[in-house]
Amino acid sequence: MVLPHNLCSHIQNAFRARHQHIAVPHSTQNLAILSILLRAGFLSNVTRGTTEAPAPDQFLEVNDSQKRIWADLKYRDDRPVLADMELISKPSKPIFMDLSEIRRLCTGRRVQNVKPLRMGEIAIVKTKDRENEWLEAREALQLRLPGEVICRAR
Repeated sequence: MVLPHNLCSHIQNAFRARHQHIAVPHSTQNLAILSILLRAGFLSNVTRGTTEAPAPDQFLEVNDSQKRIWADLKYRDDRPVLADMELISKPSKPIFMDLSEIRRLCTGRRVQNVKPLRMGEIAIVKTKDRENEWLEAREALQLRLPGEVICRAR
């Protein structure tokens, strides 16, 4: 399984290099994290495709190793919308939070050595619920689902 820190560094490096599009390997985890970033307004488009181009019609025809998720990066006034994306939960030290801790994180208080979320910042949570496995922290709070806080984006 690909770890989320690969995706975090890939997105951050692409924004710093001023790329317009990125292609990441197709997985449920990558699709979920990119979808959360799209809903939060950090990306302008997410589509499935192949290694050559974002082509949803060819996506089902190629084998798994050639499947990619293409994301269009968003810039405002020639500056990247996503300024920083950092990993919170690491493979050597996973950070699990219950509902009260997620609530404190979202309302601007420090939890388990994790800095609080500021305005315009999101945290991505992986829950144990199969239907809502990947959520933004505020969505997890609304659905009352605790989980592992994976990363944050600002």
